[in-house]
Amino acid sequence: MAKHDKLDPRALAHRQIELDRGRVAHSPPLFRRKVARMSASPLAFLRGAAPLFFEVLREQPDLGEGPGGEGWLVGDAHVENFGAFRPRRPAPDEGDAPEDVAFDLNDFDEAVVGPFRLDVLRLTTSVLLGAREFRSDGRRALGLCDHLLENYEHALFHEGARPAPPRPVAELQAKVARRSRKELLAARTEAHAGRLRFTRGERYLELAPSTLAHVAEAVERYFANLDEAERPAPKGREIVDAAFRVAGTGSLGLLRVAVLLRLKEGGAPLVFDLKEQRTPAASALAPPPKGLGPAERVVSAALHCLEHPPRRMAVTALAETPMLGRQLSPQEDKLALARIADADLEPLVGFLGALLGRAHRRGATHKPAHRWSKDERDALLDRAIRLASLHEAVYLWYCRYAPAVADAL
Repeated sequence: MAKHDKLDPRALAHRQIELDRGRVAHSPPLFRRKVARMSASPLAFLRGAAPLFFEVLREQPDLGEGPGGEGWLVGDAHVENFGAFRPRRPAPDEGDAPEDVAFDLNDFDEAVVGPFRLDVLRLTTSVLLGAREFRSDGRRALGLCDHLLENYEHALFHEGARPAPPRPVAELQAKVARRSRKELLAARTEAHAGRLRFTRGERYLELAPSTLAHVAEAVERYFANLDEAERPAPKGREIVDAAFRVAGTGSLGLLRVAVLLRLKEGGAPLVFDLKEQRTPAASALAPPPKGLGPAERVVSAALHCLEHPPRRMAVTALAETPMLGRQLSPQEDKLALARIADADLEPLVGFLGALLGRAHRRGATHKPAHRWSKDERDALLDRAIRLASLHEAVYLWYCRYAPAVADAL
């Protein structure tokens, strides 16, 4: 990014188009899908533009300033990076929530070790840009940010009990707890030539033969790296199908392999996801930890930050490509932000802030020398406002230029 272009929204939009084309150069349809997803809203644009976010902070250092404290970061903290999942073990500190369903940060693909304020700044910016999804005006969005920062700061400096989940979270956990593996399979698979397979279409594509040839070895590496308590017996293990999985926004274009696997004769297949891992976006400001490969970095971040990390998560490799493997469960889901009632917004945003604060406290390498003051939190919100306004402008320029680029491919 040229120095004189560092805050030019039009130049930044072209930079994002350049990044997107580089990620999905091998597939024009995926590029068009990414443009469509990024064009949906300013929040959707922020979600898919993490590298650009950190490039802006690198080029404009004063935007990334703020109070102290360092440790493991999510790296891509935003309001849609929280969700329900099956934890490795029961989560008894979640009140009346089902024991087999946790709700917490659920994506550490961009994790690094760095200043806590970077995560907080990105999460706060996402609340401002998500005002449309929340059906909130500017004053309401700013009030939600104040509440988020207060709850984050309290959780960062207090080791008290985890706050009770607000109504939308409790309802989500109760809903997904009732889902069965049969429902998961029905939503993703079809019968074809007498066998079950992933339904080919927008979500699942055929794998290139050169990739398919390495899937079985990658699956075996994945199982070998699981904790012994989570590792299924190898007897009767059979790969029923494998496909290219089309998912995500920022990660769209990375190699992602869905595997339908039967673990024992006659048993219902399970669904596994193998996802390529690369250098994280935040490395523009915080280099990845030394001694950890891309997939090891993701697992280490989740283990450091979460009291109850997802079950059956382990590293593997497909040929020479580092991959994160995990089992998909019927309990995985996210909140529908557009359907959150106004009365639930403040408790929900505060809860998300508290979850991030707890994750930072658990993963801290250098704890803050003092509590974050009201003035420091206000200054951080001021920077988030500047970043939100910049991303709003970049988003509109992106919407103006990116569709034409996609249509020309």
